[in-house]
Amino acid sequence: MAGARKLELAEALELGPDWRHACHALLYAPDPGMLFGRIPLRYAVLMQMRFDGRLGFPGGFVDKRDSSLEDALNRELREELGEAVAAFRVERADYRSSHTGSGQRIVAHFYAKCLTLEQLLAVEKGATGAKDHGLEVMGLVRVPLYTLRDGVGGLPTFLENSFIGAAREQLLETLQDLGLLESGSVSGLKIPARH
Repeated sequence: MAGARKLELAEALELGPDWRHACHALLYAPDPGMLFGRIPLRYAVLMQMRFDGRLGFPGGFVDKRDSSLEDALNRELREELGEAVAAFRVERADYRSSHTGSGQRIVAHFYAKCLTLEQLLAVEKGATGAKDHGLEVMGLVRVPLYTLRDGVGGLPTFLENSFIGAAREQLLETLQDLGLLESGSVSGLKIPARH
């Protein structure tokens, strides 16, 4: 990930008290739906439109009241997505990676949580009632995991959006690692270069 250094979780947790920790999660669910009756959706993957107009994942900073990274993440999910997140809990087993940015004393921890489609739909439905809706979070978006016949529409066009920090790279890495794309990798996609 450009400008970021990957850390092992143990190394990240040993950083001194002058480091801040943030946790974010990719939430996804198997989705048997079809777009236009012919394009399989396969999975629903959630991202959010942030207050600054960039796409990112729900989550935020760990603070003193949180007893663990996962407690902080689950608190942030409730604040940003609403009470439907009480139906599941992001755990250490959902952990994917930790990264530091250049010039900042912040370490970002990333998680991916598989939900049932019913849980994901409940999150989408209830998100507008969340404490931070309209403030930190402008709304939820689903990531299109398909590429249209033109080779551009769908995921390649979605990737032209503006993403916060390493969110674009985290998305692509997670989609590939979890096999959420039909091809099992992103290497075959005509992915536009970042602007």
